[in-house]
Amino acid sequence: MIIDLSKLYASTKTAKLVNLPDYESAVLKQVPPGSRVTLTGPAPVWLYLRLAHTLHGIARTLHYESPVTGSVLIFDHSPD
Repeated sequence: MIIDLSKLYASTKTAKLVNLPDYESAVLKQVPPGSRVTLTGPAPVWLYLRLAHTLHGIARTLHYESPVTGSVLIFDHSPD
């Protein structure tokens, strides 16, 4: 599943640290345990880092993707 982080704060146009619990909650509602997740979209680094931490132990794999880097594996907890 692909999550565009900019959609988390589309109504305010700027991510706000004070809204971090809301962003975490929104992502957790989208991601069933064991999912393969890719985070993408324009967002501050702190939001990417916090959501990666939030998804650790829930998502099976987590990738970061941007036009510059392509897909970058953050973690993979697949048993194979």
